[in-house]
Amino acid sequence: MNRCLAVFALVAFGSLVSFAADSPYPRVNLAPHYEVDPSWPQRPANLPCGAVPGIAVDRHDQVWVFTRTNPPVQVFTTGGRFVRAWGEGMVGMAHYIRIDREDNVWLADAGLHVIRKCTPEGQVLLTIGTPGQKGEGPKLLNMPTDMAIAPNGDVFVSDGYGNSRVARFDRHGKFLGAWGTLGTGPTNFSIPHAVVLDSRGRLYVADRNNVRVQVYNQRGRLLDSWRDVLVPWGLWITDRDEIWACGSSPMPWRTDPKYPTAPLGCPPKDQVFMKFNPGGRLLQLWAVPKAEDGREQAGECNWLHCLAPDASGNLYTGDIIGQRAQKFVRQN
Repeated sequence: MNRCLAVFALVAFGSLVSFAADSPYPRVNLAPHYEVDPSWPQRPANLPCGAVPGIAVDRHDQVWVFTRTNPPVQVFTTGGRFVRAWGEGMVGMAHYIRIDREDNVWLADAGLHVIRKCTPEGQVLLTIGTPGQKGEGPKLLNMPTDMAIAPNGDVFVSDGYGNSRVARFDRHGKFLGAWGTLGTGPTNFSIPHAVVLDSRGRLYVADRNNVRVQVYNQRGRLLDSWRDVLVPWGLWITDRDEIWACGSSPMPWRTDPKYPTAPLGCPPKDQVFMKFNPGGRLLQLWAVPKAEDGREQAGECNWLHCLAPDASGNLYTGDIIGQRAQKFVRQN
């Protein structure tokens, strides 16, 4: 066999291996990877962007960007075309955004201590919590971070920075119960930062400061704990119950004079993406360079906060210090 030619051989597991002409080593192109699309999105000149804590892709493959500026809700196509924006003066501090099965838009507002359900055009349909008031109880939240909506309409809120609990409400916003308190034990949280729900009704909670993802049934019984894998900032679940997580690899607490009271990972040591199956098996790992403040380049992230894939497997991300949404195009 002439090694000056590219030769292909079928090896174990049916993998296709390429023996490159300029290398003695076989090249196995199995692992998906991503390259940034620096042209996405095509943002209108008069549309600002601040920190991006929330991003979502709906069933129409529209990308919803939740940003800490006005207007806070901004919608683009996967190709980058601007669709609409709304929410001027409506949000105290944007955190996460979700789209339910009926195309309703859910916003977690950590500044006004509320969860809002809206139409795709921005009409408010439901408010959970009391705007401008923080606390713990059936009508109060304290800096909520995220929400997951069950098929029957129940809403599970990671109530998050202030209360360290998961609270459950029915489709009309009636309080049904809660679990969790501040701490490091198996029944505690330390900033439940994101929450998603799988097709079997299990809840996955990013317990950020405790460096773990906690898995529960809907009554709050702990089913599993994925510990010491990453500092989880954002979660997304696919239609196939694959759980994407983003954040940083485990790291010690650091005191940064710019962020003296910040949670774990501020600033993060690196920026990682991980995909798990429902049992916690790692299916995919990918990382991007950690950007330097004020010198962020395309394809870098700075305080990576959220992610969402589209139907083609491309990833959309939002970061805090970098103050931008980015599209990473799947390769392979």
